[in-house]
Amino acid sequence: MHPQPKNPLHGLTLEFILTRLVEHYGWEELGRRIEVRCFILDPSIKSSLKFLRQTPWARSQVENLYLDTFA
Repeated sequence: MHPQPKNPLHGLTLEFILTRLVEHYGWEELGRRIEVRCFILDPSIKSSLKFLRQTPWARSQVENLYLDTFA
């Protein structure tokens, strides 16, 4: 791997990012902020990770919300 000193998400897994957001906002508020079905209907970390790994625009929104919240 190449070092990424200017990437604030370097070293963070998508699972870690999602878990922190769920702990901070809860599923209901997360679903309001990022309107995707996996956050609104029967949400779980596992199903959300599967969706986010296959959907670049949604993953980008999750990563941006993480940065806005915790950076």
